Amino acid sequence: MTQAQTLYTARTHTSGGRHDGMSRSSDGRLDVKLSPPGGAGIGTNPEQLFAAGWSACFEGAMEIAARKRKIELPRKCAVDAEIDLVLDDGAYSLRARLNVSLPGLDPEIARGIVDDAHQTCPYSKAVRGNIDVTVALI
Repeated sequence: MTQAQTLYTARTHTSGGRHDGMSRSSDGRLDVKLSPPGGAGIGTNPEQLFAAGWSACFEGAMEIAARKRKIELPRKCAVDAEIDLVLDDGAYSLRARLNVSLPGLDPEIARGIVDDAHQTCPYSKAVRGNIDVTVALI
């Protein structure tokens, strides 16, 4: 059995939570104000940050899946992530939709790339079985 290799560790410090909080990465590249979703605050919220991270990672997973097929992804490919904060019976949870655009690719090939990406993307793996996820090819 091989030893897992850590490729990168992200480190952040957050204080104040989603109510007028702040979050900053150890290298200073991320420095954001936090506000509740839909609130009047000027900051972003954890759901937006999660959507941005997941969609970027998913596009990277699609690049790997396409490369394995010896296909180049279209220049205008995109992933639109929607993360819902849900309150159900007094408990909070998340629900997600990834809407993927691969213009110009044969729909069958595009679907295969998207399916492979969803199996290999670390964010997709992390939420699998934990939240309701829909991945659509648009």
